[in-house]
Amino acid sequence: MSDSIIAASREFFVDVLLPILRREFPEETAQTAFGVFGYGSEVMGMDDEYSSDHHWGIRVNAVMPDAVYQARGKTIAREIIQYLPKTYKGYELHEGFSGGSGLSITGLESYLKTTIGIDHAPESDTDWLGAPEEDIIHIVNGEVWLDDTGHFSHIREVLHGYYPEPVRLRRIAHWCRYFSGMGSYALKRAILRHNEYYATITFSRSVRWAVQLAFMLERQYYPYDKWTHAFFQRLPRLYAPLGSLVDEAVKLSTPWERKLELLNRMADVLDHFMVEDGIIQPHPKFAESPTSGYRLLEHAYAEIIHQLPADLRGLVPVWEQVHWEANHSQYVASLSMETWDGLLNLREEG
Repeated sequence: MSDSIIAASREFFVDVLLPILRREFPEETAQTAFGVFGYGSEVMGMDDEYSSDHHWGIRVNAVMPDAVYQARGKTIAREIIQYLPKTYKGYELHEGFSGGSGLSITGLESYLKTTIGIDHAPESDTDWLGAPEEDIIHIVNGEVWLDDTGHFSHIREVLHGYYPEPVRLRRIAHWCRYFSGMGSYALKRAILRHNEYYATITFSRSVRWAVQLAFMLERQYYPYDKWTHAFFQRLPRLYAPLGSLVDEAVKLSTPWERKLELLNRMADVLDHFMVEDGIIQPHPKFAESPTSGYRLLEHAYAEIIHQLPADLRGLVPVWEQVHWEANHSQYVASLSMETWDGLLNLREEG
């Protein structure tokens, strides 16, 4: 699917939906941003032949001020259906998230809080560090076609500008600490103790942290795990030296000792670029310990921590999609078990 569902959705919005909205709901439309953004592989241009088995179809995302949404949002979503065709260019409007209209409306402040934990563009280091990186993607991705007030577009622009440098360094330091201390060091101990359960867990996390660090060094947001490797391949500097190491490491046929060796070489690559970029100072080559492994990136972690402002050192970045999960639990609770099982493609056998 070369242009995803976005192109058809944009045409539907311009040709069909927008004229109706301006005629029937002009005041609300003037306060609302429209486009395709948020969650779903198609918003990232990553939809494929498997994407259409759930939540698939024409989609127009809309965010309006919470007060407007509470007063009129659900009414608009319900009443707009009577003016719309059932299909558009071969797509059935009832197939997506939007309940038969192609239009999915939510309150802007609520959407931001359930995505990045705050209801405004980040203004402080704490704001930035409290926003999970993979969920920033769900605000800056996709397209915005109409935003008369410019408020949502401004928030996207701020986030597109990437992290302030002290925040980026704090995040890099945290990932260095975990890759090295909770990753390669832990894998070394797991191998020595023949603990394959722990080895499997800590190795997988280590590869993930290494790839995410590559994004940070490139000043690019990493997406959620399903698409991280696809976007990793697009990194202009770090993919070439890291890609083959990662690909060999994750093969099931790669022995544990070799996996550890590959993690150590990933550490060397990441360390090299941190020196090259001036994040840390040049240093001598360090030896690998026979019992503690190669805790190289914890050297970088400490050096970065020492140079950070004192009020940043103790702030821990929020990772994983914690704000979204709180919202998702409420969403699932609003559905019947029959509806939820249908979305999961769970059908009775026979």
